[in-house]
Amino acid sequence: QNVRIDPSSISFQMWKDIPVPFYLSVHFFEVLNPKQILQGAKPVLSQRGPYVYREYRYKTNITFHDNGTVSYLEYRNLFFQPDLSNGTEDEYVVVPNILMMGAAVMMEKLPNFLKILLSGALAGLKQEAFMNRTVGEIMWGYEDPLIDAINMIVPGLIPFKGKFGLFIDFNNSNSGLFTVNTGMKNISQVHMVDSWNGLKKVNYWRSSQCNMINGTAGEMWPPFMSPTSLEFYSPDACRSMTLVYEQSGKFQGVPTYRFVAPKTLFANGTDYPPNEGFCPCMQSGIQNVSTCRLNAPMFISHPHFYNADPSLVNAVEGLHPSKEQHGLFLDVHPMTGIPMNCSIKLQLNLYIKQVSGIIQTGKIKPVVLPLLWFAESGSIEGSVLKQFYNNLVLLPSVLDYLQYIFLGLSVPLIISAAVLVAMSKRNAAEKSPCAPARQSKAPPSSETTPLLQDTDPPGQDRAEA
Repeated sequence: QNVRIDPSSISFQMWKDIPVPFYLSVHFFEVLNPKQILQGAKPVLSQRGPYVYREYRYKTNITFHDNGTVSYLEYRNLFFQPDLSNGTEDEYVVVPNILMMGAAVMMEKLPNFLKILLSGALAGLKQEAFMNRTVGEIMWGYEDPLIDAINMIVPGLIPFKGKFGLFIDFNNSNSGLFTVNTGMKNISQVHMVDSWNGLKKVNYWRSSQCNMINGTAGEMWPPFMSPTSLEFYSPDACRSMTLVYEQSGKFQGVPTYRFVAPKTLFANGTDYPPNEGFCPCMQSGIQNVSTCRLNAPMFISHPHFYNADPSLVNAVEGLHPSKEQHGLFLDVHPMTGIPMNCSIKLQLNLYIKQVSGIIQTGKIKPVVLPLLWFAESGSIEGSVLKQFYNNLVLLPSVLDYLQYIFLGLSVPLIISAAVLVAMSKRNAAEKSPCAPARQSKAPPSSETTPLLQDTDPPGQDRAEA
């Protein structure tokens, strides 16, 4: 009852206004040799950051339905944390000109005259393959005349106007309308997604399986979890994701199951046929998300191409993948399905190459170039952790010990009771009037006492005689 989505349950307020302090940490990959890349050299990258933001989440428009579901919008607000960051939002970083390079690849198969027209417009706007902008501009948006130029030359190629920023839709915005099960009718279905934005499945991918909306919204899971796997739908990745059980452990004394990403998560269709629906694919370890990212040649992966095809790591310099730093994980309390500690990590990559007719692309060799990676991390702490520990760990442990104490005390009590019952039965038997009298011991026989006495008076026989 306490993990159902119900205003009377203990976990409802935690579900409504998540008390866990979440942090978004962003690392940029600065390009150190942009001029050489234009001549066909291997990109050399240097990681910058982290740039850390405190993330607040809250739910609005909470509406309960008669079929045992509830709908809501969850908003995220991000606030820069200078004391936790290695740098400021005003720092400049050299990165690919995402709009220009993305548009160039998107236009590769269009007629040459359109590409030449775009190339001329790019020259007039002084657009180059790489740009030097601040962290804040890349994150939250910047005005770029290129947006209007592209919309004029190829209407609909980029269906937006105004500012462009990689995280412009991430702050002060919601992740879509989720409708999930409350668990009131079936506790095993609590938090499971019923629909997202009114959809039972998405239409980004090429197979029904890949379009399925599975699992929860990624915040909580049904109780009494088994050490196998868990699923959640991620609007940021435009797909459902499955994590697998790795090991059991404890977080601040609370027992947990750790779930991690399997190597098949971003595998291509050749290495893992069920992922064929996410194609067109390249090497294993990256997923093409162009169909849900305005058709731009964007790919997601683990940071530093962790668990990816080694050719992706070797195509650039400056990457050092490791499980400790770049592997994502979820530590979940199995009895309640509530995450205790988590860190979800993803990397954004842009596919760039030389495009004939667009001279700004130079002689760039085809490469999946990392732009940045980010981690959304949080753990239960403070008074929430104490309440959680007392109610769900300490109290059950005390009750568990008490049952053994009572069991230990009951054994001698049962034995004592049995002895008392036996003794009382014996005493009762001795005092009963119906009991047979004890036979007294016979006196010893005398030699002068005949066995058979003659009871006739002496002399009687003689008289009769």
